[in-house]
Amino acid sequence: MSDVKSGDKVRIHYKGTLDDGTVFDSSEGRDPLEFTVGAGQVIVGMDKEMIGMTVGEKKTIVAVADEAYGQRQDDAQQNVPREMIPADIPLEVGMQLQMQSPEGQVIPVSVVSIEEETVTLDANHMLAGKDLTFDIELVEIA
Repeated sequence: MSDVKSGDKVRIHYKGTLDDGTVFDSSEGRDPLEFTVGAGQVIVGMDKEMIGMTVGEKKTIVAVADEAYGQRQDDAQQNVPREMIPADIPLEVGMQLQMQSPEGQVIPVSVVSIEEETVTLDANHMLAGKDLTFDIELVEIA
């Protein structure tokens, strides 16, 4: 039986939880997640733990924040004038929006606060600054 090497395409079932047990993502009820190990298609903390696994193997891994979505960056929050957001968007705290950088890159942001003149947007990933636990099962090495 072979084991996973960098460059292998794999398929896994997984469940991701936070420290308090909250499930933030899972492949339950869906097709297994498919990715190429070492290609940067999943977070580093999961990618590196795939090496050496065999088909059918299950393990629990902890991806610390620096090997998941990174630390929260205070400068990723920005106050923008309310008039820069189209009037037909009914803003709510927690709402997900997309901004575009001057280079044309789409940046997902969430609404942190809404004031009369400004809206505070946060470009940090919602899981930034958090350690993530994954229960994974290697289904296939393609």
